[in-house]
Amino acid sequence: HFSLDEPFDKLDPRIQNIILYGSDSEEVEFVERRGGDFYSHWAPFEGIVPNLERRFRESDSEYAKEEILKYVRETPCPECRGARLRKESLAITIRARSIYDVVTLSVKESEKFFSHIKLSSREQLIAGEIVEEIKKRLGFMVSVGLDYLTLDRRVGTLSRGEAERIRLATQIGSGLVGVIYILDEPTIGLHQRDNQRLLATLKDMRDLGNTVIVVEHDRSTIEAADYIVDLGPGAGEHGGEVVVSGSLKDVMDCPASLTGKYLKGELKIPVPQSRRIPMDNRYLAVIGAQEHNLKNINVKIPLGTFICVTGVSGSGKSTLVEEIIYRALAEHFYRSRVRPGKFDHLEGIEYIDKVIVIDQSPIGRTPRSNPATYTGVFTPVRQLFSQLEEARMRGYSQGRFSFNVRLGRCQQCRGEGMIKIEMQFLPDVFVPCDVCKGKRYSKETLQIKYKGKNIAEILEMTVEEALDFFRRIPQIKRKLKTLYDVGLAYIHLGQPAPNLSGGEAQRIKLSKELSKIGTGKTLYILDEPTTGLHFADIEKLLIVLNRLVSKGNTVLVIEHNPDVIKVADYIIDLGPEGGDEGGEVVAAGPPEEVARNPRSHTGKILKKVLSS
Repeated sequence: HFSLDEPFDKLDPRIQNIILYGSDSEEVEFVERRGGDFYSHWAPFEGIVPNLERRFRESDSEYAKEEILKYVRETPCPECRGARLRKESLAITIRARSIYDVVTLSVKESEKFFSHIKLSSREQLIAGEIVEEIKKRLGFMVSVGLDYLTLDRRVGTLSRGEAERIRLATQIGSGLVGVIYILDEPTIGLHQRDNQRLLATLKDMRDLGNTVIVVEHDRSTIEAADYIVDLGPGAGEHGGEVVVSGSLKDVMDCPASLTGKYLKGELKIPVPQSRRIPMDNRYLAVIGAQEHNLKNINVKIPLGTFICVTGVSGSGKSTLVEEIIYRALAEHFYRSRVRPGKFDHLEGIEYIDKVIVIDQSPIGRTPRSNPATYTGVFTPVRQLFSQLEEARMRGYSQGRFSFNVRLGRCQQCRGEGMIKIEMQFLPDVFVPCDVCKGKRYSKETLQIKYKGKNIAEILEMTVEEALDFFRRIPQIKRKLKTLYDVGLAYIHLGQPAPNLSGGEAQRIKLSKELSKIGTGKTLYILDEPTTGLHFADIEKLLIVLNRLVSKGNTVLVIEHNPDVIKVADYIIDLGPEGGDEGGEVVAAGPPEEVARNPRSHTGKILKKVLSS
């Protein structure tokens, strides 16, 4: 017996083991209270760990699995210490390195290792061709800017740009001719310095007799193209036309092309007249950051400013910002179970009251999530419908106008608007519901109208249309205005979350933050927020980020885009290279100061941008 009020660490070790791992066949007395009486029964206790493992195996719910994974932590296997192989396999070495030692090297280090292998004439017969093939394949990885990755890096941890460049490296080795290659933003996560290597690789593939089609917003990639197709003129319903197609000069000479105006310099993101300085000289300082390749560095983040963390790929930016700063603050504010990377301590934590990551992950995984529900604008809309005279006569409450509540939704599709048809060995097919025709609501609910529109027609409106429609209702107008301000005038209020791009999802999250009444002591973290954004969209994004800073908040951004870096108040540049040759603070200060640093690759890019 033991008391449920006794702290776990004070319990007898045997009791602790039973609670965690179960009592096997030994029966335990369970006592429960029902009403005023106590009941007891004897049965084996499953244990918390076996219970969670069983529920994880049996559950079909992704949400339930994610909740269970919060209590799971990966640790290296005590037998092989993460090597995955038996001792006999690890005993085979080449130049004193086992296969595990080799795959933990970066691509750059591996290339150096295999280049320095000197083979005897007998070894040359056995392994000469193999070593040459390894060196050739490592060379392909270097040519697409992936020399900082370790060979044992998990595919699931790669960014979209990295995964695409790995596939590109495999294609370079194939030497195929007459192929059309299609790449979607291959420069994601790539420093401007490394762009030239990637572009040279793409040109080599073209010169072999292939066609390379690239979807891209990066200035240097657009300028290097032989032929450009510019779509627009706007986004969503305002786009879908070919504005101009032809050479770079054709695009720049086209008055209707927004892209051309930015390339020509007719439109540009302005450099601020002055840089902000930290309020009351307040800083958040990371002391002794040592995770991965970070070299025991100290980093000061000026609070109440807009900060960019820059550096070549693999220099340690994500390690510093996401694995150390964010995880340490999440552990402090939210008791997060995810352990931060190795560092000594944080200073200045008392000057902020929360930390928020605004990333490009979806705002929801199912069609039930949409911009209206995520930003909270749908709640006052439903309140408005429930207060209409017809709704009150029928006794309809606010819940009647939710497609998640049984009373008001279509019973055939359960408020989904679509019916899923399972196709056995093929992907599932979704077809519009034949009862509600995709409107999600029951016939009775759709009979309630405000200014001639039912609730389904409201969800079909774009943000721009809804802003005009609800212009006299301040509570709704304020939330819609923030969506409009972040450049999302074209999206539909009821647009399913899976249909939104990463950039759109990120801006919806930003609009939600803007609509909150904040304390002015929040640290916002964004990792490459300009991914997938046009020059004009970047300008809108920067206006929004600066609005957050003007309220006293701090915005910390990992970024490679010179248009964002040049408008920052403060830059922390890591490097000088990637992998083991990175992890140092190369430069820190306003952009003008970083531009004067000869060791900084970012500084060299900034020098050109600021002078132009």
